[in-house]
Amino acid sequence: MTRAVVVGATGQIGRVAVGALARDGWEVTAVSRGGERDGDWPEDVRVVRADREDDTALSAAVGDGCDVLVDMVAFGEGHARQLVRLAGRVGSAVVISSMSVYEDDKGRNFDTQAEPDGFPEYPVPITEEQRTVRPGDTSYPTRKIALERELLAAGDRLPVTLLRAGAVHGPYCRTPRELYFVKRVLDGRRRRVLAYGGASRFHPVSVHNIAELVRLAAPRPGTRVLNAVDPDAPTVAEIAAAIDAVMGFEAEDVLVDGPPPAEGVGDTPWSVPTPVVCDMTAAERQLGYRPVVRYAETLPETVAFLEERLAGRDWREAYPKMPRAYGDLFDYAAEDTWLAARRG
Repeated sequence: MTRAVVVGATGQIGRVAVGALARDGWEVTAVSRGGERDGDWPEDVRVVRADREDDTALSAAVGDGCDVLVDMVAFGEGHARQLVRLAGRVGSAVVISSMSVYEDDKGRNFDTQAEPDGFPEYPVPITEEQRTVRPGDTSYPTRKIALERELLAAGDRLPVTLLRAGAVHGPYCRTPRELYFVKRVLDGRRRRVLAYGGASRFHPVSVHNIAELVRLAAPRPGTRVLNAVDPDAPTVAEIAAAIDAVMGFEAEDVLVDGPPPAEGVGDTPWSVPTPVVCDMTAAERQLGYRPVVRYAETLPETVAFLEERLAGRDWREAYPKMPRAYGDLFDYAAEDTWLAARRG
């Protein structure tokens, strides 16, 4: 039996990854700020309460050493250096990054998307060889690539697998994109406006597929960068229809060519003017990876979790980060006004 330490163990990805490693024979130490235990974990998972911002606490959680440290919440150069300082006691690391680090050949990326003609036009699919943003501390993508660069530079001391995750889905997400359609169903909205003809593709990844990548990378130390996405990249219209099917609901799509026709109308968390789709060949070749689930297969557990969390609560209370991330997702008055004008 070998030892694994999982930092951010009670987050969306961590809960599933801890279980996957434990069931695969690892002696797992689950580290989180609250020190909670997930009910689905095997009983022999060791739970430790520690804030990863506290170097002393994290060092104590690692203890005499571990074969692999899995970090779900590393962000920026500071966290990278913190991990590298543990190199003498850690055999290798698996660290979650993001596909948001990519930029297109004209230098456009997720940070420039609000600018005129600022949304990137990526090749389809995006491989790990695609150029990336410059490291910095100004935004999520620049801090993620700063994390990557710092860890890769220390790969001779601490072998690291970096997983560039797509749009993560599953229970316990703090900003679940599926909320957009689940709440509309709960509110009885029979028509939905979808920009870009409902054809937007923003590659998702299930927590179960990320956990499988973690499980495969853990016993295979090496310094590598791998995409982490589901086997399929459904369009936003296909996602809406799949959620309808899970919830036993029927709604009509009102498709709009081009961008959202008015503020608060037709824009979803997946709505992008050009596809963002990643390639998984490298993970298949280097780790022998095969996906364990497809997007639609995981929707029942995601929808059930959302329904339970929304029960009797305002969506802003249930998911306070969503308005900051996406604005007012449910401006039904604006939508009804636009639909009425369109019918007129």
